[in-house]
Amino acid sequence: MSDAAQPTAAEVRAAAEAVKTALDRHLAAVERRSGEDDPAVYEAFNQLAAAAEAYDELLYDRYDEVTPFEIPGADDTLPPYTGPEEPNALSVLIRRDYAVVEPQRLLAQAQRIEAADEEAGAGTDASATVHGALGLLFGEFEPDEIASRHKEFGLEEGDSTLWVTAADEPADPGEWLEAPFEQIDPQRVVCRFDVSAVFDDEIDDGIDDEIDDVDDLEDALHPGLDEDEDLEPLDAEGRR
Repeated sequence: MSDAAQPTAAEVRAAAEAVKTALDRHLAAVERRSGEDDPAVYEAFNQLAAAAEAYDELLYDRYDEVTPFEIPGADDTLPPYTGPEEPNALSVLIRRDYAVVEPQRLLAQAQRIEAADEEAGAGTDASATVHGALGLLFGEFEPDEIASRHKEFGLEEGDSTLWVTAADEPADPGEWLEAPFEQIDPQRVVCRFDVSAVFDDEIDDGIDDEIDDVDDLEDALHPGLDEDEDLEPLDAEGRR
């Protein structure tokens, strides 16, 4: 970055003051919170995140330094809750993704279901295709049972999410059946639970970084130590 485009020291200082103000506002909102999903807390959190990000960018542009902390951005959080304070109804929305990794196993399970139906006098003849087998499988077992036994059915889990949304009144029978997921208001989501392999990758990366940091520290403290050589334990007086 050229010198002409760099922020001034005064701009960096002003950004730092903005972070301090946002911290005070966030703490005050938390102290006054009216419940787990107080919109004032969400708003204060987002303001703090924006102020911290702005300060971090200016600090780097001016001094080539960064802050020692990381605050998730507003895009990583739910929007402020604007639903009823005392919901009279709720909807639970679930999405689970699967990959069909062993079609033959899936077809075999479907044939077993079909054979049992034939014994009961309700033959379907749908187990010859993956499409038909999936219909039999999900018609026979509850979604939670499929999730717990997915490997038996030749499936591999992908990402999943569960949203709990609040409503003022229960929906009328059949009201949303034609388009059950089209009118979901994110600002009425009470809570959500996400499962993804990407989270495991982030944890693994963090562990690898910590191991590298430990190895680097040990190399710095004991430059002559071979990689396969272990340090002798310390005695009671701290000597090896």
